[in-house]
Amino acid sequence: MIRFQGVDGLDVYNITAPFHRLGQTCLFGRVEARDVEHSKLVLFSRGDDGVWAPSDLMAPLDSLQDPCFTEVDGDIILGGVRFPVDLHDGTTGWRMEFYRLGPDGQLDHLFNGPDKMKDIRLKQLSDGSIAVFTRPQGEIGGRGRIGLTVVGSLSEVTAEVMEAGRLLPAQHSSDEWSGANEIHLLENGKLGVLGHLARFDHNEHRQYFAVVFTVCPSTGHAGPLRLIAERRDFPEGPKKRPDLEDVIFSGGLVRGNNGTAELYVGLSDAAAAKIVIPDPFASIESPPPPRWNGVTKLESAGVE
Repeated sequence: MIRFQGVDGLDVYNITAPFHRLGQTCLFGRVEARDVEHSKLVLFSRGDDGVWAPSDLMAPLDSLQDPCFTEVDGDIILGGVRFPVDLHDGTTGWRMEFYRLGPDGQLDHLFNGPDKMKDIRLKQLSDGSIAVFTRPQGEIGGRGRIGLTVVGSLSEVTAEVMEAGRLLPAQHSSDEWSGANEIHLLENGKLGVLGHLARFDHNEHRQYFAVVFTVCPSTGHAGPLRLIAERRDFPEGPKKRPDLEDVIFSGGLVRGNNGTAELYVGLSDAAAAKIVIPDPFASIESPPPPRWNGVTKLESAGVE
């Protein structure tokens, strides 16, 4: 379990992976009281004792949930879900917002996502273009499916572009839903996606699982979902409500150089934790054995 201080007893969950900024090891987290869903987004830094406290590098952002971040041209691009917000149809709902984080902690607003679309994620590709992962619901996406589009630059990312993103081939049943949480650019040019798969159990309680898959940004061809962690892999802890006990929300993956990775997650909408797992993308990046006349060199050993 990850420990926090300086939050006046509030819960911290749905964190991002850590990153380094101006000499501090930081992560973003969702902070709120146990009995409400009015959140603030806080940047935390890790102390020498391993405890995380609010950083002086950025002021908290009120009414933002479920932070995410990526780097584009060396800048940190921060995203979060604004709730509540007045929508274009006159109702109240949610909408993702994206900002550029300046070196002085200033946030410059870049763009918003479509109304009621969560799990929008960005990743800059090696040629400078931007892969935009979306998660429509309703008539197009059902309970929630992942879409993908690629644009030339960050300035081309708009709500209209996100709404026009093509859905990836179905990766789960229609009574389940999924979303992307963090994107990794792999050495072979594919994108490694850390995401979540969710469903209701027989008691109508939510079940969330951490999953990964790969996708080719040029063709949109996606591999199958692979489960890498679930709630029972972590210690018992607090929960916001009984129906959220079996929830694990993928936050980020820190890949090591020894074949392992640290997975950072939110637990039961009330806590945060990390776990060390085998790097789920390591085998995908490993090149296949060289072949000679259609036979791998391993297979041809000893053949004259």
